Amino acid sequence: MIADASGRLGRVGIRVLLVDDQSLVRAGFRALLERADDVEVVGDAANGLQAVDETRRLRPDVVMMDVRMPELDGIEATRRITTDPQLAGIRVVVLTTFENDEYVFAALRAGASGFLLKDIEADELRAAVRVVHQGESLLSPRITSRIIAELVTRPPLAGPDTARIAVLTDREREVVALVARGLSNVEIGRTLFMSPATAKTHASRAMTKVGARDRAQLVVFAYETGLVTPP
Repeated sequence: MIADASGRLGRVGIRVLLVDDQSLVRAGFRALLERADDVEVVGDAANGLQAVDETRRLRPDVVMMDVRMPELDGIEATRRITTDPQLAGIRVVVLTTFENDEYVFAALRAGASGFLLKDIEADELRAAVRVVHQGESLLSPRITSRIIAELVTRPPLAGPDTARIAVLTDREREVVALVARGLSNVEIGRTLFMSPATAKTHASRAMTKVGARDRAQLVVFAYETGLVTPP
């Protein structure tokens, strides 16, 4: 808590917008998130159109987005937010009750920084907001295992997309490949004998070069180009 210009006390923390077509769900997530001193729920929306409008009006740090909603679904709302240059830096986490692989891939391709199931524990939910706010990607363990299973069953690529991969240096390719395997900056640093800060710098440069908003998008790039193949 700090005082603003008028001397009033106000919360300081990660600004979150909640989007869900059920008011009880929004209220529940608000109660869970606001138990954290470093998280502030600045608003909510009941459908995708409202989500886009409220994101533009409130400029939250993180948007927690439902998938199935009237007016506009969460995938398209996510795409509109992440492709708007004026909303650069705002992260979207898709929350749903549906373990549907196509939702996962669609959400990541639309620019979502994470995909979580609504039965997530309260502490994990608050941790998810912090992780995404820091620029990391986030997938629940169940979702990650389903993605890997899906990738394994897909037909193999004819070969790497060398034209798209060519923009990366050899070191950046190594880092991106390890990001796609789910390694953290600390783990990448240990593997490649560099500091976590250096690993993060390489990942950030790679994201800029390939037009990825965050590490989740970098994972999509790695698999779509054949830089990394399914295990």
